[in-house]
Amino acid sequence: QSTRTGRALHKREPVSLRVAMLDYEMSNLRSAEKALERLGATVTHARTPSQAGEFDAVVLPGDGHFGEAMRRLGASGLDRLVVEAAGAGVPVLGICIGLQVMFEASEEAPGVAGLGLMSGTVRRLPDGAKIPHIGWSHVRWDSSCPLAPDDGEPSDFYFLHSFAVEPTSGSAVWAVADHGAQTFCAVAGRDNIVGFQ
Repeated sequence: QSTRTGRALHKREPVSLRVAMLDYEMSNLRSAEKALERLGATVTHARTPSQAGEFDAVVLPGDGHFGEAMRRLGASGLDRLVVEAAGAGVPVLGICIGLQVMFEASEEAPGVAGLGLMSGTVRRLPDGAKIPHIGWSHVRWDSSCPLAPDDGEPSDFYFLHSFAVEPTSGSAVWAVADHGAQTFCAVAGRDNIVGFQ
């Protein structure tokens, strides 16, 4: 299911999805919403699981601190919605902090557990290059990624972050990029779960 969805989004074919956009007041939802609507999706904002209604996919955006994101997700019950949806095979997309909280932990919030949908740790980008990382970087795709460009060539994406999933997180890493001498995970995924830094 996630592969089909990924190909549809990548090929820009019309999709007819009911998307639950999770709103825990830590992101600009409108940009993601507009992109999904342009692809033909119907987007519902949800601050609680009951507001999500019937959905075919879940989007977990985010901007800010790992610990605060997990606190808000837990307080609203949206953390359970994400875990249950992922376990039921529903496509789940995480963006920025939405990607990071899919992992087990982060150096940004020691002792705070993430959702644990993928194995690995979020770490601060090392000193030696400007932090936060703001700007364009080449993203290099793993051949196993269903969202990779057809030609497999690197793609340029814009980043704004100080923390990133360590690239040693094994098969979950679908694409990497560099900031200074440091390589970080730009895209991670498995089965029906995908996240973009």
